[in-house]
Amino acid sequence: MVYTKKHPALLIMGVIFLAIAFLADSGSMGDIIAVFKNKKYVGEMVGMGYAFGIIGVVIGAWHMWGSHKEGDMDYYLSSIAGAMFILLVAMLVRWYLAPIVAVWSKSMGPVMGNKPLHKVLGLNYVVLGILAGLIIVNVFKIPHWAENGVRLSRLGLKSGVILLGTLYSLAELQSLGKLSVIMVGFFVLGSVGMVLWLGRRRNIPNSMGGVLSAGMGVCGVSATVGAAPVVQAKAVEIAYTIGTILLWGVGMMFLFPVVGHILDLGYIQFGAWAGTGILNSAQVAGAALAYQPDGIETLKVAEIFNITRVLFLPIIVLWLALWYVKHEGEIDGQKVNVGKVIIGKFPLFVLGFILMFALSSTGVFAPAQHYKGKYFDSSNVKAKKMMNDKQIATLTAEAPKVQRADRQAALASLIENRKILTVEQWGVIRGLHNAKVLSKGANKIIKKATKAVRHTAKRIKKFRQWITLLFAFGLTGLGMQITISAMKQAGGQPAVIGGIVGATKAIASLIVIVMFVRETI
Repeated sequence: MVYTKKHPALLIMGVIFLAIAFLADSGSMGDIIAVFKNKKYVGEMVGMGYAFGIIGVVIGAWHMWGSHKEGDMDYYLSSIAGAMFILLVAMLVRWYLAPIVAVWSKSMGPVMGNKPLHKVLGLNYVVLGILAGLIIVNVFKIPHWAENGVRLSRLGLKSGVILLGTLYSLAELQSLGKLSVIMVGFFVLGSVGMVLWLGRRRNIPNSMGGVLSAGMGVCGVSATVGAAPVVQAKAVEIAYTIGTILLWGVGMMFLFPVVGHILDLGYIQFGAWAGTGILNSAQVAGAALAYQPDGIETLKVAEIFNITRVLFLPIIVLWLALWYVKHEGEIDGQKVNVGKVIIGKFPLFVLGFILMFALSSTGVFAPAQHYKGKYFDSSNVKAKKMMNDKQIATLTAEAPKVQRADRQAALASLIENRKILTVEQWGVIRGLHNAKVLSKGANKIIKKATKAVRHTAKRIKKFRQWITLLFAFGLTGLGMQITISAMKQAGGQPAVIGGIVGATKAIASLIVIVMFVRETI
C-alpha cells in the first residue's frame, strides 16, 4: 500500500510557514504584533517558520511530483503532512489565538486575585490547542492526506514528558518544611489511591482511572500528560481528565477564599490548604492572592506546598506504570507473571523522565534550588539591570508610604544597594509590589528589581522551549482525535469520581490544617 497522497497541502503549509517567518523577520508584522501583543514569539516565528517552511516545501514538492513506491520511506514521509498540519494549527494558536484571548481578557480587568479571566479559566495555548483540535475533527473532519501523520501527536507528548523531568529537582526539598512533605505526600498518594479504587468499583477502564488519578492527585494537566502514555490512555480519556481538573480548579479557586475568610484562617494556614487542595498551579496562585491581595505570605506558603506536590510526580508515574501492567496482566481471570509483563511492556520514556529528573537533581542542568530552571542569584546582576539614580530617587520619595517594618527595611536595602541582596528580601519586596502601596511607576521599578535577581539556566530555557513545542504539537494533535461520539460513550463517570476525590481531599486537608498548622511551618 502506498500511503503518500499527491496533494498540495504540505507544500502550501510550507509556504505559509515561510511567509510567517519572512514577515516577522522583516518587521512587516509590526501592526499585527502591536494588536496581538505577541512580540515575545517573534523569535519562534522566524526560527521555526524558516525551518519547517523549508521542510514543508521540499517534502511537499516530493509529495506532488515525486515517484511514490510502497515501503518504509513512503510510510514515514507520508506522515509529514499530518504532522505539519498539527504543528501549523498549534503554532497559530500559540502565536496568535492565545495572545489575542489574553488581550481581550486583560481589557476586562482582573476578576480573581488580580488575575485576568484567561488565567483564571486556564485558557492558555495548551487548552486552546486542544479546543482547536476538537473543533477541527468534529466540525471539519481530518483531511485524508493528514490522517496518517495525526497519530504522531503521541510521540510528541512522550518526548515532552521526558524533558519535563529537567524542570524539577530534589534539591528543592531542602528548603521545604517537613510538614509540607508529609502532608502533601499523604494527600497525593491518598488521592491517587482513592481514584484507582473508585475507578475499579465504578468499572471505568484502567487507562481512564490511571490518568485521572494522576491529574487529581498530583499537579493537574502536567501530571495528566505525564501519566497518559504510561497507562495507554485514549485521547478522550485525557480530555475528560483535563476538563475535570480545570472545572474543579476554577470552582475551588473561588470557593477556597470564601471558606478561608469564614473560618478566619491565618495566611500560612490558607496557603497550605490552597497548595494541597487546588490542582492547577495558576489557580493555586490565584486563590492565594485573592485571600491576601496586599502581601505575599500566603502565596509563598501555597507555592511551597505546590512545589512539594510536583516533586511526587516521578513516584506517581512509576507507581501507575506498575499498577497498570499488573491489572492489565489479567487474561480470562488468570493472572500472568507481572515481572515479565513489566519488563516487556514498561514504557521506555518513563525511564527517560526519571533519568532527566535524577540528572536535574544533581545540578547538571541548573544550580541547586532551582524550580523550573529559575534560581535566585544576587551576585550575578548585570549593571544595566541595577537601579539607576532616577529610579532610586523615585523609591526614596515614596518610601514614607510604606508602613510595615520588614518592608521598610527591605526597601531601604534595595535603595542603598541598587539591587535585592537576599531571598528573604526578595519575598518581602514581592509582597510590597502585590500590596500596591506605591505608585504605578514605583511598582514597576520594584518589579523589575525582583526579576533582576531571578535567573533562568540556559539549558533549562532550551528544554522549556522544546517542551512547549512538543506539548503544543502533542495536545493539539490529541484534540484532533477526540470525537463527540467517543465522549458520549465515555459517560460522566470521570467527573463524578473527580468530584468525590477532589471534595474529599479539600475537606480532609482543611481539617488537618486547622488542627495541626499554625502560623509557622
